[in-house]
Amino acid sequence: MPISTRPFLVVYVAWHPAFEEGTAIAKRLYDHYRRQLYENVAGGTGLSVLYRSAPDPSTSAPMAIDLDEGETAAIIVLFDEHLAADAAYLGWVKDLAVRTETAGLRARIFPVAIDGALVRTGVMEQAVRWDKWGGLDAEQRLHRLTSDLTYQFCRMLRSYLEQLRRPDENEGALEKYLRKVQIFLSHSKRDNDGERIAQLVRQKLVDGGGLASFFDVKDIPPGIPFDRVILSQVRVSAVVAIYTDSFSSREWCRREIIEAKRWSVPLVVANCISDTDERGFPYLGNVPVVRMDPAKVDRVDQVIARLLDEVLKDFLWRCKVKVVSDCLTENAVFLPRPPELISLAVLGEHRSENTTLVYPDPPLGSEEQRLFETIAPGIRLRTMTEWTAQSGVLE
Repeated sequence: MPISTRPFLVVYVAWHPAFEEGTAIAKRLYDHYRRQLYENVAGGTGLSVLYRSAPDPSTSAPMAIDLDEGETAAIIVLFDEHLAADAAYLGWVKDLAVRTETAGLRARIFPVAIDGALVRTGVMEQAVRWDKWGGLDAEQRLHRLTSDLTYQFCRMLRSYLEQLRRPDENEGALEKYLRKVQIFLSHSKRDNDGERIAQLVRQKLVDGGGLASFFDVKDIPPGIPFDRVILSQVRVSAVVAIYTDSFSSREWCRREIIEAKRWSVPLVVANCISDTDERGFPYLGNVPVVRMDPAKVDRVDQVIARLLDEVLKDFLWRCKVKVVSDCLTENAVFLPRPPELISLAVLGEHRSENTTLVYPDPPLGSEEQRLFETIAPGIRLRTMTEWTAQSGVLE
């Protein structure tokens, strides 16, 4: 049976045309969510990002938003003095707030308090507090805004995924929406940098405003065997590998990365090599790598932002997999990143000659495909686009 091709997430950015920075902020968000990173899992040209700023001549307010254009709708309102002073725009926002509340957790407004107008008017109680970021320069503000919004989108997609999996369970929806995403910091204690950098990343998450309410950095409780806790946490976490000089030489660092790969969890490598790694661990590849000077440790925000992107991509991918897999019975295994030889370990005893590994676009290069054909000639490799087209499940 054909399935709907509605996007899983549509993002709207609304602002008053008199707010001079509005266009630049909206363009930054557009560029971030439309880049190739999201094309690979969302299809087309990335996430749908639509503007609402110019007034409709018939209403003097922005054009109406169709909350059913996608499976979920995220509306970012850049709220400033100009918007607060314009009765038509303010009424548009208030009406939208009522409509999104009625729609439930699948449609949310994320107000950005550009100045004190939002607090003064009391239109919405909670907001991203751009007005409190006075100590940041323009680029840092935009980076912070993108990260804050990305983790909100993660919550929306996770909630939607829960609804797909358990459509008859409506109890506790808000609690599930607010549940934290666990983060696991894989690091070596053997050199001077590993534990120090891991502590700095951990502190940044704890002190990071809204991030502390989203990420939960897990510790090992007393009385439970170390190995059981470590491997159990890796399987259900987003992982940051603090790649320092001794990382590859540590057995537990290697086990943690292999476990992360076997369970296909979001994984980002923070490359903090200060001198030499005598034997680069081969399974650290095929994931995003962010360079960070181990002495300065001045790119923690970039590492966290990249991890947020990976978490959002993971939820987008899981939503797509859930929808298409419900329509087909073909023997397929879905991978959230391009397949590599360790992906064969995911198959285990279920590996058969008619198994297909389905992964996000684009297709692997011919050199990688040839390697798979040599090692596992009976395994078929297909991108999600290729697989759904061949199966005829798209409307």
